[in-house]
Amino acid sequence: MDENIRYMFHPRSIAIIGASNKLWKVGHAVIANVLYGDCLRRDRTLGYKGKIYPVNPNEDNVFNLKCYPDVLSIPDEVDLAVVAVPAKFVPGVIEQCGQKGVKTTIIISAGFGETGDEGKRVEAEMVATARKYGMRILGPNCLGIYSLYEDLNTTFARAMPMKGPISFISQSGAFCASVIQYSLEEHFGFSNFVSIGNKSDIDDADIIEYFATDEHTKCIGMYIEALKDARKFLKVARELCKKVPMVALKSGRTEIGRSAAKSHTGSIAGNDIAYEAMFRQTGIYRARTMSELFDAARALAYQPPPPPEGGIAILTNSGGPGVVATDAASDLGLPLAKLSDATIAELNRVCPPEWSHRNPVDILGDASPDRYSDAIHVLLEAGEVSGLIVITAPQAMTDPETLAKRIVEAAKGTTKPVIASFVGMISSPAENYVEEQGIPEMSFPEDAVLGMHALVHRSRILRREQIWQ
Repeated sequence: MDENIRYMFHPRSIAIIGASNKLWKVGHAVIANVLYGDCLRRDRTLGYKGKIYPVNPNEDNVFNLKCYPDVLSIPDEVDLAVVAVPAKFVPGVIEQCGQKGVKTTIIISAGFGETGDEGKRVEAEMVATARKYGMRILGPNCLGIYSLYEDLNTTFARAMPMKGPISFISQSGAFCASVIQYSLEEHFGFSNFVSIGNKSDIDDADIIEYFATDEHTKCIGMYIEALKDARKFLKVARELCKKVPMVALKSGRTEIGRSAAKSHTGSIAGNDIAYEAMFRQTGIYRARTMSELFDAARALAYQPPPPPEGGIAILTNSGGPGVVATDAASDLGLPLAKLSDATIAELNRVCPPEWSHRNPVDILGDASPDRYSDAIHVLLEAGEVSGLIVITAPQAMTDPETLAKRIVEAAKGTTKPVIASFVGMISSPAENYVEEQGIPEMSFPEDAVLGMHALVHRSRILRREQIWQ
C-alpha cells in the first residue's frame, strides 16, 4: 500500500487551498469542518488537532488563522492539501503542491473528466504532474474524506458522522451526504468515509487496501458506478475480502442507468453481468438498493457470521411481521431452522400454550420483555439455530426500552448472530440502545432478513476460502 494514502487519513498537517471567510464559498465550509468537525458548530474539541494552513491570496486570516498566498509560502511541511478553487486554477495548484512536497491532494473542484474530452485531458495532465513529484490525487469532483478516529472532516457536507466500524467509499459526493444524514438517524457509525469522485489517480482498489489495514474497520461498504481498473480491483478485493467483509451497491445496471452514470462522473458503467461475476468471485456481497447496502454493512460490521449447521430462527410478538420475514427469507434462499422436540419443550415451558409451536416463533401480542428474554435464551442455546432475528411490533405490554436491554443481555456471550427489528419505531431510544450495544436494528422485518442473509453469505465465503471450517 502507498504510504501517501495513509497520510491522507492520518495527516500531521493540512493546507486548505481556497479557504475563505465568505460563508457561501466551498472553501469556507471545508476549513470550518476541518477546524470544528461540523461546520455548523464552533467547538474546537470536535475537530482535527494537527496543523492547519489556510491558503488564499485574497485573505489575510481565516478563522483567526494566518492565511498564506500559496502553498509554497507555508513555512512547514504539508502532508495533505485540500483544493477548493475554480477548475482553471487547479493545474497550477497541483504543480505548486508537488514542488512543496505534499504527499496527497484532495481535489474537491469539479469541471474535469466528467465534462468531456478536454476535461479528461486536463485531468490526465494533473495526474502526470503529481506523479512527477511522487504525489497522489483523490478526485477531482469529490466531496472529500472523513477519518473519524482522527476527528478529520475535509468535506463540505453539513454534518459529522458517528464513529463506528464501517469504512465507506462512494463515487458520488451527494450520495455520501445523504448517507451521513441517514446514518445519524439510524444511529450507526463509520471509521472512514471517502468520496472518490472521478478517480483520476487514487481509485477504489487503493482505498480498500488502506481500509483493510485500519484497526477500526470491520466492514467495507462501496457505492460504485464504474471501476477504473477492474482487473486491479479484482486482484486486490479477492485477497482483502478474506480479511474484511465487503458489500457493494453497483449502479448503472440498466442501459439508462449506465447513461446517467457517464453524465454524472464521466464513468462508463460497464456490463452488469461482468460485475456480478466479479462480486461472486471476490466474495463481495452485492446490494441492490441503498437500504440493502447499509442493512448488510451494519450486520457484517457488528455481528459474527453464523455457524454452518442449522438455520435461522425468527422470534416475534406478531404473526404478520413474522410471515413477512419468512417470505423474505424464502425469496433470498435463507434457510430457517426446524425446531427440535427439545427446543419446543423448552419454549412450552416459558411461553403460553397458544404460542406458534414452530418457526417463526410467535410468542403472542402480550409478550413481556421477560418472555422475550426467556425465548431468546432457549433459541440461542438450540443446536439447530445458527442465528436469531428478534421482531417486535409495538403493543401496550411491550415496553421497548426494557425489551432492548433484555435482548442485549440475552445475546451476551453467544457466538451466533442476533439482529433486531423494532417495527415502525424510527430513531427510538430502544433502537438506539441496541445499536450502541452492537446489535443491528432494522426498521422492517425484511431488512433484518437481508442483514442475516449477508452474514450467511459471509459464512459461506469463509468456508470457500478455507478460512473458517
